[in-house]
Amino acid sequence: MSSPKRPIKVLRIINRFNLGGPTFNVAYLSKYMSEPFETRLIGGMKDDSEASSDFILNSVGLTPEYIPNMKRSISPKHDRIAYQHIAKIIQEYKPDIVHTHASKAGTLGRLAAMNNNVPIVLHTFHGHVFHSYFGKLQTLVYKTIERFLAKNSTRIIAISEKQKAELGTEHNICPSDKIEVIPLGFDLSRFTENQETKREKFRKQYGLTSDEIVVSIVGRLVPVKNHAFFLEAISKLPAEILSKAKFIIVGDGESKEEIITQTEVLNLAYKWCEQPEEKTRVLFTSWIKEVDEVVAGSDIICLTSLNEGTPVSLIEAQAGSKPVISTRVGGIKDIVIENESALLTETNETELFSKHLSKLISDKELRLRMGAKGREHVIEKYSYKRLVKDMEQLYLKLIEEKKLI
Repeated sequence: MSSPKRPIKVLRIINRFNLGGPTFNVAYLSKYMSEPFETRLIGGMKDDSEASSDFILNSVGLTPEYIPNMKRSISPKHDRIAYQHIAKIIQEYKPDIVHTHASKAGTLGRLAAMNNNVPIVLHTFHGHVFHSYFGKLQTLVYKTIERFLAKNSTRIIAISEKQKAELGTEHNICPSDKIEVIPLGFDLSRFTENQETKREKFRKQYGLTSDEIVVSIVGRLVPVKNHAFFLEAISKLPAEILSKAKFIIVGDGESKEEIITQTEVLNLAYKWCEQPEEKTRVLFTSWIKEVDEVVAGSDIICLTSLNEGTPVSLIEAQAGSKPVISTRVGGIKDIVIENESALLTETNETELFSKHLSKLISDKELRLRMGAKGREHVIEKYSYKRLVKDMEQLYLKLIEEKKLI
């Protein structure tokens, strides 16, 4: 494959710059792609309840452009203005490739690219809204829109084989041969370095003793993350197991008050953003930017979502040598080794989830063995260097197909 003689312009568009996997990935792709690629990064505004990802961009020396009217919620007025803003950037920048990430950016960005004759239009599904978000009618509308957009896209990028099957076969968004699988990639070194120091710091900050088993769940406090399931499973633990552990809920969001109310209903003593008292079982910390310290300070990492693409928290947990307990949804089976690095349940199996918690809380050797297996599993597979290399190869292949070189 010959190398282009001129810079290849890439306009990368993300929904919004909130804390999460998509921001990490657009940051690495924007910063580390080699010549001849030249990247311009734009994106929308985070919600007030979401943690900012500015520190991610700052860490690699990126200054993105913000689209103030591109927000999470649907708004005909704001979405129209955001579309016009993106279209103007495309007309001025004249990109060879427009690559969108996640749903809102995927809709507005791809429409603007199509209407301005961009040669290569790509979209990465970091998750999708085809179940567990909306009712049947609204889901059908989203599927119809995505099918139209996929038909007019050069390629669709899935982040796991499971997601490719869902997009291509289960939901019929586009033919499977139009879908490329490129897993996410991260700089996982901070989850492998100085773990003992970070563990001590985290536990001291949140008043946790060295002998307590700490079970953490990291993510937005929103319905699809299903924290109610997590609390229900905790409430089913035998008293002697419950007394050995603290349960840390890291994050914030629209379901905060509802989750706190459920904690009270289940008679689980809790604290919000404070050090726990002796009787406290559940500690809410709000957002913690240093998630590597959360992982280091924990013994078990959980996830209870109704729907996921490739959850970053579970990749980070395994990189930090922590065993995982999770619901079996989306691409999760692609990023863990069931019964070796993770114990999985269906989304209605609170009894089984509780049994998994009890098993890991009680068995230190099992925790260490599963943690070691998880680290071995993810450390190379989810490297950001592999992500960048995979994406460069796809871009070059499409550039050659379109005869842009």
